[in-house]
Amino acid sequence: MSQEAIAEALANEPARAKSRIESRSIDYVPLAERKGKAWHLWPVWFTGDANLATIAAGAIGISMGGNLLWSAIAIVLGNVLGTFFMAFHSSQGPQLGLPQMIQSRPQFGYMGALLVWVVALVTYIGYNSFNQLMAGQTAHHLLGTEPHMSYIVFTVISVALAVFGYDLIHKAQRWLALALLVALTVFSIGMCVKVQFPAGQLSLAGFKTTPFLVQLFSAAAYQLSWSIYVSDYSRYLPPNTGVRSTFWWTFLGAFIGGVWMMLVGTAAAALNAQIEISDAVQRAGDMIFPGFGTVTLLLSLLGLLAITGLNFYGASLTLLSITDSFKPLKSNATKRVVSLVVVALIATSLAFSASDNFMGKFGDFLGILGYLFTPWTAINLVDFFIVRHSHYSVREIFNPRGIYGRWNWRGLTAYAAGFVAMIPFFKTDIYTGPVARALGGTDIAMLVGLPVAALVYLWACRSLDIEKERRLVREADRGLN
Repeated sequence: MSQEAIAEALANEPARAKSRIESRSIDYVPLAERKGKAWHLWPVWFTGDANLATIAAGAIGISMGGNLLWSAIAIVLGNVLGTFFMAFHSSQGPQLGLPQMIQSRPQFGYMGALLVWVVALVTYIGYNSFNQLMAGQTAHHLLGTEPHMSYIVFTVISVALAVFGYDLIHKAQRWLALALLVALTVFSIGMCVKVQFPAGQLSLAGFKTTPFLVQLFSAAAYQLSWSIYVSDYSRYLPPNTGVRSTFWWTFLGAFIGGVWMMLVGTAAAALNAQIEISDAVQRAGDMIFPGFGTVTLLLSLLGLLAITGLNFYGASLTLLSITDSFKPLKSNATKRVVSLVVVALIATSLAFSASDNFMGKFGDFLGILGYLFTPWTAINLVDFFIVRHSHYSVREIFNPRGIYGRWNWRGLTAYAAGFVAMIPFFKTDIYTGPVARALGGTDIAMLVGLPVAALVYLWACRSLDIEKERRLVREADRGLN
């Protein structure tokens, strides 16, 4: 986006404000449009995690032979690890007024950021394909509907939510959060009071290294994967919204929603390990009182619909960012809707062609996401909080010949170093590294990639003249608002 396009967009604010369909995409949100409070982030991320896909993520340890107790401990630890980094990204939105992925240009360059954007786009599409599969299974189970038709209906509703955008997403998440809080409270109390788990599920002696660590890092990767768009939903907040408040409202929402819903999946799988997860959840709920399993599934399906809308929203912004790298775009509602339709068609096509073994493929998918986004999250956070201390030029981010360059060797080198350092620790069906084999199939790649990428990036930035860059930033953004 050129400086002239930014100026024109700022001049058209009154017309934008009157539109019920959000017209902003990857462009800057000016101060006149900033609104909301930090606590509004809690229901977005609580509900974002309270869905069927999160339930499936919580059943991975049980499916590999782990027990309920140790899977639950792994879920809590994994959520702490992944959500910690994810929530820090949320604080970037109010400071910059930009979507998450466009913020990668200062670290990777105007064209270099394509690396992480393509990965992010694949992530969005992959997640939504899994979400559509889950929705199809659940709708077929509850209503007897044909799965392919369920994919289409589910996608149309999710895309409609994404079309209206930021405001509707926030409102929908708040109302759904209230219903989910009630249902999850009833489910949890019922599990504790009325349900008897099979022998060994709550035993300390049931510890198995591989299921425990796979569950832990799957939970961490699941939460870390939100990092690619978490500030999309904080970018309309006023710039004086504190980093601490933004962090904690995001962390608590995602952590509570993620842990709680994953534990629903763990408990359901522990009671019914040999059946599909949606059927297992319904049976577990019906053990509390007849019909409650159906209520739990329906609310989880609504949560899945909402997060799929968020994914489509983020995917459209990422696709527009990729397009902007080759031809600068003027943001408008039409382009955003077209990009939504494109990513929805791709995700639905993948869902149509999917095969069996959902849980195994979902676990591998989460693991690969962890590998791909671990170096990026380390670089992005180190740059924002340590190197540049949140001082960026909005105009230069959209300038192909700007101060951030077309290809930034610092970010690209650090990403490559972090990723390569993790390869010996990889554990997937496709490839298992030598260290992972020596550890009995244990995957600790994330613990290696984070510090390596961060330290290499800090080393590379020693030659960066921060004071000179800040002077250029002030000059470039003069009169932005």
